[in-house]
Amino acid sequence: MKKINMPYEVLIGLRYLRAKRKQTVISVISAISIAGVAVGVAALIIVLAVMTGFEMDLRNKILGTNSHIVVQEYHAQGIEDYASLMTKINQVPGVRSSAPFIYGQIMLTSSSNASGLVLRGIDFQQEKQVTDLAKNIIQGDLRHLDSTHKDDSSPGIAGMAVGNELARNLGLFVGDVISAISPVERITPMGLAPKFLRFKIVAIFSSGMYEYDTNLAYVSLRAAQRLFNMKNVVTGIEVKISNIFQAGKIARDIQNTLGFPYLTRDWMEMNKNLFSALKLEKLAMFIILVLIILVAAFNIISTLVMMVMEKSKDIAILKSMGATSRSILSIFILEGLIIGLVGTILGCCAGTLICWVFDTFHLIKLAGDIYYISYLPFKMKLLDITLVSFASIVISFLATIYPAWQASKLDPVMGLRYE
Repeated sequence: MKKINMPYEVLIGLRYLRAKRKQTVISVISAISIAGVAVGVAALIIVLAVMTGFEMDLRNKILGTNSHIVVQEYHAQGIEDYASLMTKINQVPGVRSSAPFIYGQIMLTSSSNASGLVLRGIDFQQEKQVTDLAKNIIQGDLRHLDSTHKDDSSPGIAGMAVGNELARNLGLFVGDVISAISPVERITPMGLAPKFLRFKIVAIFSSGMYEYDTNLAYVSLRAAQRLFNMKNVVTGIEVKISNIFQAGKIARDIQNTLGFPYLTRDWMEMNKNLFSALKLEKLAMFIILVLIILVAAFNIISTLVMMVMEKSKDIAILKSMGATSRSILSIFILEGLIIGLVGTILGCCAGTLICWVFDTFHLIKLAGDIYYISYLPFKMKLLDITLVSFASIVISFLATIYPAWQASKLDPVMGLRYE
């Protein structure tokens, strides 16, 4: 069997970590130092995974209900020739599809309750190419939005899709008929009155975000145009792109293609405050939890200081045999790095395992009306784990410098004087 040749500094450093019977205290402190680094690394990975999970889950839910880019006019009248505008938009590099939409506020009244909400008029065939609304349907069929339903009291009722929380608040089920009141006024024999239409609930959706599921409803484009007296006008055009992180650039390209009076806004711009707050909070948590690793670094310092005091005779003998100060320095730096490296590896394994278990089985439930999501997500990123590991090893290395330097400066005469 071939013998592996290793530098004597490595061999001595590894031997010093295995304490003898009379040096049990040093061994225990070394174990505590490793555990401290491991706990700090694991805590940092878990917290960063939670923050990343919040950001990713929130982004996916927002983009599942909303488009990547929205095109509107500067004035409030809306877009008339939207078909030709969509043709120009679809020719911009990076654009996958587009769809018209109408956006307005209404009052929805049922037999038991009433609620103000946002109404979106869509063309289902085009909308499903832009958002994931069709995937969020839990009851009914969104295709029935374009159908006209008849009953005994009305010659024709348009279809409507509502969020599951709104349906619960208003006591609605698929097949129920509900009244929608628009703020747009109409002239009647009694004077001006708000526009009024009846709708049949054809679908109930769940986006996973309490705010959307409580305050959002969908009808067909034609029904929304009748309700808001918009004739052949739409509020804007939704755009889906290939790379969501290129939304800013593609939005500028669309803006340059269309020119004035059109305005483009991407999903990052529309939700800038929310995602900026999440990133700032993630950075703050990173800085705060690095302090845990710093506490473990002080344990490493104390371990090495005690080890230098215990091994002063050994250091003196090594120097008298020809070992240089640089070799002694390397021995104790290596010991501290081994403690930091082992703690970092254990912390990464523990943090990764905990994140996987909690994210897979959704063990931590949340109140959807407060946190927008029903469970605490844990999403790990390789970059986050790499940064945490690098920070931990660097801090461990810095913690070894002073004790190792003290060991390298030890005078062999003083170390052997009383032996």
